[in-house]
Amino acid sequence: MRPRKVVIVSRIFLPEPAAASFRLAALARGFAAEGAEVTVLTTRPPRSMADAVVDEPYEIVRVPVLRDEEEYVRGVAQYLSFDVQAFARLLVMDADIVVSEPPPTTGVAVWLASALRRRPYIWYNPDVWTSATLNMNVPAVVTQGMRAAETIAARGAGGVITVSESMGEELHRVTGARWDKMFVAENGIDTGVFTELGPVEPVQDPYFVYAGSISEWQGMDVFVEALAEILPEHPDVRLHVLGRGSDLARVQEIAQRLAPENVVFHGVQSPARTAAFTRGAVAALASVVPHAGYDFAKPTKLYAAAACGTPVIYAGIGVAASLVTDNDLGAAVDFTPRAVAAAMREALDAAGSGAREVGRERRADWARENASLAASGRAAARWVLSGFDGAGH
Repeated sequence: MRPRKVVIVSRIFLPEPAAASFRLAALARGFAAEGAEVTVLTTRPPRSMADAVVDEPYEIVRVPVLRDEEEYVRGVAQYLSFDVQAFARLLVMDADIVVSEPPPTTGVAVWLASALRRRPYIWYNPDVWTSATLNMNVPAVVTQGMRAAETIAARGAGGVITVSESMGEELHRVTGARWDKMFVAENGIDTGVFTELGPVEPVQDPYFVYAGSISEWQGMDVFVEALAEILPEHPDVRLHVLGRGSDLARVQEIAQRLAPENVVFHGVQSPARTAAFTRGAVAALASVVPHAGYDFAKPTKLYAAAACGTPVIYAGIGVAASLVTDNDLGAAVDFTPRAVAAAMREALDAAGSGAREVGRERRADWARENASLAASGRAAARWVLSGFDGAGH
């Protein structure tokens, strides 16, 4: 029996550090471990990132695309610059099954190419884009178009991989995608890179770290405002920000106004340096604006912090708050500067007394057991290749 041929289609992939990149790399390795031949169809990395040659069990096909001023593939024109090429490539690529990562426009391109080639595809559902746009300042026509595209992508798929039951339920509610065609592959982190043991960033002053996407629905300015509240008592404390996103400029303006010497923006960093920053932090920070369409999300930042043994301060509600509380990963607080500031004070006290170190090994053990992307990717790949209702052959 010849190996199954799998093509993964995504506008973002390694070496770009993002949750999607790590998740899809784990999935690709999972397919390869199950004996499949794997090709990743993706974009050329930004000029600032070297396309390093690595020993991976899959092939990468890259196409040039439009990027915004932050070198990110974000926006309709940027999406379509990839989607059109992906559609054309898929028409001539040999594959038994295709896996599509959002945005939904890419899902539509994969749906159409798969229909023409008469082969099944999988919709990977880490986010429900329609739900997010309902609470963002976007024209109604954009939300309607997103809902139509997401519905086509999800309902036309032979199966859906989702990162949590709550995310799958939201997708079912929004698009009508069948729950019995879904497989839950929990989000996670590379527990080989994010560990409690390893180098620590050489920073002298006590600090908090925010590492990851900076978008409107995360509202990370709540941490800047909270930091400003505690500076009279802790003038040396810093907030190190590692990442980029559509809300970055607004957050930088707030930081310049409230705490210009105490908030440091580093831009996107490698996973290894992100882990080093996280290990040495008083606490890692994560947030989701309540009732913005993402209360069912579990930010990867939570898993990265736990894997490094670092407590997290999570501002928001929903399943992520429950994850932090139920597993004693840190503090889940209201999405207000006052509540966050109180948690920051407690975290600084714990770091000063040594109490922070007491739970480090336990948090890291929890991450290895519950947040391994390698295990999650292998399980998802096994499900896809084993054959499931609606996948077709």
